[in-house]
Amino acid sequence: MARAGEEALIARYFAPLAGPGAEGLRDDAASLTPTLGHDLVVTADAVVAGVHYFPDDPPGSIAVKALGVNLSDLAAKGARPRGFLLTLALPDDWTEMWLATFAEGLGAASRAHGCPLLGGDTVRSDGPALIGITAFGEVPSGTMLRRQAAQAGDRLCVSGSIGDAALGLALRLAPDPALGASHRDALLDRYLHPRPRLALIPALRRHARAAMDVSDGLAGDLRKMLAGTGLTARIDVPAVPLSAAAGAAIAREPGRLATALTGGDDYEILCAVPPDNLSAFLAEAREAGVPAAAIGTVESGEDPPCFLDGTGRAMDFARTAFSHF
Repeated sequence: MARAGEEALIARYFAPLAGPGAEGLRDDAASLTPTLGHDLVVTADAVVAGVHYFPDDPPGSIAVKALGVNLSDLAAKGARPRGFLLTLALPDDWTEMWLATFAEGLGAASRAHGCPLLGGDTVRSDGPALIGITAFGEVPSGTMLRRQAAQAGDRLCVSGSIGDAALGLALRLAPDPALGASHRDALLDRYLHPRPRLALIPALRRHARAAMDVSDGLAGDLRKMLAGTGLTARIDVPAVPLSAAAGAAIAREPGRLATALTGGDDYEILCAVPPDNLSAFLAEAREAGVPAAAIGTVESGEDPPCFLDGTGRAMDFARTAFSHF
């Protein structure tokens, strides 16, 4: 049975997701006007089969991840989503059912986060499937949160819980039947479905000095935040928030704590908060439904950040972050 061509695919699966300015995806470009007094914030991330997701993952989940990782970047900048572009490179074995389910998941995520499709491109891939997204957000002019703006004395905070997705991936690769099913399912779900912390944006804008999302591992991303700034940090590992599922997995195998601290795909927010703002930030995060925790302090110095375990000893990691190369 012949498969639909590019224009038919766009009309059938993606035009229904189009937002204002996209002209129903019938033009070569879209228009996007920022709200008066606001700056546009732009971010781009791609997910590739066999690298960022398993080829047999549910197509709707792949779509949620592809959009979610970009919305996570916007959240860390304090930017409200406005829309996104989609580049979809499909391998030779794609099916209409796969694409329909992918578009359904993408549409649900798009509507849930108020981020409509503005355009993009659909092409054939001679290799694995690739989903590239460019997301647009906006912030009041001059207020975008920068990654490297922390100051000595700032408290370091993270949202949600750390390590769930990395532990979910580890369980996908090496199942642990002795871990309770509810814990296994929770960790696997966090790997499949990032939760961009958009609800945290007002608290970040009011109280944070610097922020980034945790995509490549807490230890590695903290190093990126402080690299070249003349700053370091001390992290109190027992203060790092863990979910009940992560706690159970680590209790069964203590070496998994290092995986939780260095593995990728958390998509939580790491931020530096002036000490006088800390109580208000934590309270507002809780009220927004995205609990945050203070886990350490920024200090002057050139050494890498130090992660102190429950005995006060510095932890040593074989690697600190996910890297493509």
